Amino acid sequence: MSKSSIEWTEMSWNPITGCDKVSDGCKNCYAEIMSLRLKGMGQQKYKNEFKLTLHENVLTEPYKWKKPHTVFVCSMSDLFHEKVPFEYIDKVFHTIEQTPHHQYQVLTKRAERMNLYFQSRHIPKNAWLGVTVENKKSKERIEFLRPLQASVLFLSCEPLLEDLGDLDLTNIDWVIVGGESGSRARPMKEIWVLSIKEQSETQGAAFFFKQWGTWGSDGVKRSKHSNGKLLKGKVYQELPIK
Repeated sequence: MSKSSIEWTEMSWNPITGCDKVSDGCKNCYAEIMSLRLKGMGQQKYKNEFKLTLHENVLTEPYKWKKPHTVFVCSMSDLFHEKVPFEYIDKVFHTIEQTPHHQYQVLTKRAERMNLYFQSRHIPKNAWLGVTVENKKSKERIEFLRPLQASVLFLSCEPLLEDLGDLDLTNIDWVIVGGESGSRARPMKEIWVLSIKEQSETQGAAFFFKQWGTWGSDGVKRSKHSNGKLLKGKVYQELPIK
């Protein structure tokens, strides 16, 4: 477990590391960059760099955490990657179910495979399920998420790459929005964010604006810290009602 700098969670747990790019949002993957950095720092867990690797030895880590945490599962990978056997995913969800004092957040770009997995399995009450929706093309992932009977269903519109247009947020409890960071970051426009905010409010989903990233609301490129997280002068970081 490691403390996370991601504002919508507290800790990260990575029983899998490494991944493969599947969509436009993957282009400047932070996890890939971080994996290379961690290998350079001598961390054995990342000796394979960003090649998909299962870490059976960390499956039982959450049992050791006595204090309740909100935990992002596989922040350095995708739990529903096509090369991860369902039997291994079973082990991950067994740990989740056996540690009900923690709240787990599972986010995937492989929504169809997640939907298939849960066709024959129940979802633990302490597991939130989400999909990444970075552009119009990826909106189809919502349709695979929507029917799942999780306590919280959420969207991560990060990095937001274009105006998403009309969104059907039926059964969606939480929407996270954020701009891309890094030297090769693509800009995000304020009007795109405001459209999602307004639709979230209208349809009853909690809205969480994480950050502007490398490009500010004024279209100027600077550090993400300088650009901050204000939207029209306010912080909007709602959490879903559990």
